[in-house]
Amino acid sequence: MNTKINFERLDNLIKLAFEEDLESRGDTTTLAVIPPEVDAKAILLCKETDMVLAGIEVAERVFRYLDPKIEFVALKKDGDLCQKGDVIAEIVGKAQVLLTAERTALNFIQRLCGVASTSRKYHLALEGSSCVALDTRKTTPGWRNLEKYAVECGGSSNHRIGLFDRIMIKDNHREIAAMEGAGGISRSVKKAREMYPDLEIEVEADSLDEVREAADAGAEYILLDNMSNEMMSEAVKIVKGRSKLEASGGITIERLPSIGKIGVDFVSAGALTHSVKSSDISLDIQILK
Repeated sequence: MNTKINFERLDNLIKLAFEEDLESRGDTTTLAVIPPEVDAKAILLCKETDMVLAGIEVAERVFRYLDPKIEFVALKKDGDLCQKGDVIAEIVGKAQVLLTAERTALNFIQRLCGVASTSRKYHLALEGSSCVALDTRKTTPGWRNLEKYAVECGGSSNHRIGLFDRIMIKDNHREIAAMEGAGGISRSVKKAREMYPDLEIEVEADSLDEVREAADAGAEYILLDNMSNEMMSEAVKIVKGRSKLEASGGITIERLPSIGKIGVDFVSAGALTHSVKSSDISLDIQILK
């Protein structure tokens, strides 16, 4: 995997999550009902089929944020395919800590497993082709590193991480560049190349004429925006391998097998991160005697 968890950012997210949940008074129910000396064991339990695990270290870090002495034993690793009834991890420590951390830990790991499981479906839909499924920047603010990590756990790949690591000339850039007259894509590629010679350049194209101009300008990638399969087939013929081609817009899992046969290199879908359903995982507690 290329994407690694940024633990410094994760710790900030965990801190914010607990501040949101506890404020100044803490877990009032647990503090009122559970004696501080009581120890307990908890398990993280998968409750659905074909769930891809992502974020086991994240869940562990949530519990250790409240008590570094917590015993956390992962029984599965990120990227594993889990089935209903599988025990993902065992946790032993103070009952108060387990109860207080429960929902925060589940919020993190359920979301990330949902992303990873969706990613697997996209990856499998392109099986047998050389086309690769990519995520986008349509991520939860502050969670991008975690969500892109989860995408890779599921078998799909990452597009650019942010605005800083690739030049991407999109429709609004093109519209403004066109105010100077014809050849806006060529001018934009030239200016970007001069200012950031170390970065690859991608151009979003809505028409075959724009595809041709982007390829002639030397863009490394061309995004084929909301094109039919027939238009994308024509784009492949126009480009003739000069640029990598990325299909985007109107992408559904049902379309992926047919797109994979066209000859484009990538398919990007915001749905990998922006509209996934969190996975079903529970935390079950037993009192230790």
